[in-house]
Amino acid sequence: MEKAYFLKQLAEAENPLVFDGAMGTMLHSMGESFSSCLDEINISNPAMVADIHRAYIEAGAQVITTNTFGANRYKLLEHGLRDKQEEIICAGVGLAQKVVEASSKPVLIAGDVGPIGVRLAPYGRVTSEEAHQVFAEQIEMMCNCGIDLVIIETISDLYEIRAAIEAAKQVCGLPVIASITFTRDDRTLLGDSPKKAAEWLHQSGADVIGVNCSEGPAQLLRILREMKAAVPAAYYSVMPNAGWPERVGGRIMYPAGPEYFGDYALAFRQAGADIIGGCCGTTPDHIRAMRAAIETTLPGDEISLPLLRNDKKEEPSPAEQKLSYLAKQFKAGKFPVCVEMDPPRGLSTHKVLAGASLLKEAGADVINVADSPMARMRMSPWAVCDLLQNQVGIETTLHFPTRGRNLLRVQGDLLAAHAIGVRNIFVVMGDPTEIGDYPEAMDNYDLAPSGLVKLIKQGFNSGVDLAGVEIDEPTHFFVGSALNLTPKNPEREIKVLRRKITNGADFFLSQPVYELEKARQFLKTYEEEFGPFTHPILVGVLPLYNTRHARFLHHEVPGINIPENLLDRIDKAGDQSDKEGVRIAVEQIEEIKSWGQGIYLMPPFNRFELAAEILDRVK
Repeated sequence: MEKAYFLKQLAEAENPLVFDGAMGTMLHSMGESFSSCLDEINISNPAMVADIHRAYIEAGAQVITTNTFGANRYKLLEHGLRDKQEEIICAGVGLAQKVVEASSKPVLIAGDVGPIGVRLAPYGRVTSEEAHQVFAEQIEMMCNCGIDLVIIETISDLYEIRAAIEAAKQVCGLPVIASITFTRDDRTLLGDSPKKAAEWLHQSGADVIGVNCSEGPAQLLRILREMKAAVPAAYYSVMPNAGWPERVGGRIMYPAGPEYFGDYALAFRQAGADIIGGCCGTTPDHIRAMRAAIETTLPGDEISLPLLRNDKKEEPSPAEQKLSYLAKQFKAGKFPVCVEMDPPRGLSTHKVLAGASLLKEAGADVINVADSPMARMRMSPWAVCDLLQNQVGIETTLHFPTRGRNLLRVQGDLLAAHAIGVRNIFVVMGDPTEIGDYPEAMDNYDLAPSGLVKLIKQGFNSGVDLAGVEIDEPTHFFVGSALNLTPKNPEREIKVLRRKITNGADFFLSQPVYELEKARQFLKTYEEEFGPFTHPILVGVLPLYNTRHARFLHHEVPGINIPENLLDRIDKAGDQSDKEGVRIAVEQIEEIKSWGQGIYLMPPFNRFELAAEILDRVK
């Protein structure tokens, strides 16, 4: 189909063009598992896919989408079907063509393109160029098989969807609908607003700006209005889920029924939608209701929108077990990997969540959340720990500085941490305020780190505060403390270490260690005087990023000394210094496994994809 003709149709139509609804939901209702490759059903059970297309056409869909949402290189590779990509895509297009021909109705076929299924850098390990190639490969195959237009949907990363749009424009001249999806707070996964998304899609060359999936019709109506206000001259598509899904008896259920969708079809038309349809949870009945609603009312008719019951989000219950996951890992003799993350400097938490998701997928066991590193103002680490544990599903360790807190605040903050489910506490002094954003801020404290360890282990974990007053029930904190494995003064470090152990420290985290033999010698010195060191140590690993980074650490960070041979390796690596830093880190971790109990990985400059690469190699 010529792009100009399609857009002319949209411009002259009195009512929005009606697309079909969900394909995956329908296949699931017929017994297919969401964990299987739904695109492969084009080959293994073509009649099932054809029946769904036929049902949508009979319901009034003017455009049907091919069953090719996940037919890209990465997703097919997960199912061992990479070599069948073209067969799957052409089968999907062919099925749609046969159903349309048999129907004798003027129905268009949209080639469906979903996200590639892996994150783009810096929150993933795929570049925009690589994503472009993957999209181009899929879209070109669909175009060669005979689609009428391209719909790119359910993508939440603006860089990823731009790569898809540019790929479509490169390999074919068909109309392109580019549809973004949002989280419950009306932001993309990486924190972008509807306004920014609309402007981005328009500038990237999308012929139709779309919004789909997300929470349901009410949310997408709100987002559509914002997008329309941002780029009023553009064409718009809106295809919501049938509400927020819930699991009932092993099945995924959606609360929004056909009649509700019919009412919102009118609202979408009124708000300026040129295309309407359905996403997850919608069926031919939803599409029938939408088509009937817009054909039996005039655009100027007054509409009244119904209210949909919003299922209350269950509050996450605090962990009741005494041992945290980290403590269990140590107890079982595992080798846990903890990764450090900094809280955001503003309100958006989307990038933190995306980074944590990548790290979890790569095999991180725990995320350590720093508290105002370098004395710079950042979001409360309590909030970040809560978000990571409940939205990403990964345990956290809360960094808990004593600096700047009096006894009242220290104890209140501990109660708050326990109430939101935090069980791992890393007690530190904290960076002096004079080096940060607010050098005039209060810098004193009532407790040294070893004193706070004692308060937690001998007070709170026994059910009383510092004054001996009961706190209802004991806390179950697993307490970590700092350890310098390569100190200039080993005798002094061992003396401080003994005090922390006496006060009850459960485990220790070290600074970045590059002199591994020197670290082992320190532990040997301790053992000669006090016997074997029985407390688990998470050995600090900070990958070197480039020559400037390595030299800065070596010359300007107290307690860090980088051997000359490692500095030479980074220097000689040149443009590949970040890769060499990863290789060095992997080598160090393999050696640490022989004497350490875990690692504390610190991604340089928030390069989470480098941390994920290291995790891939060592887990």
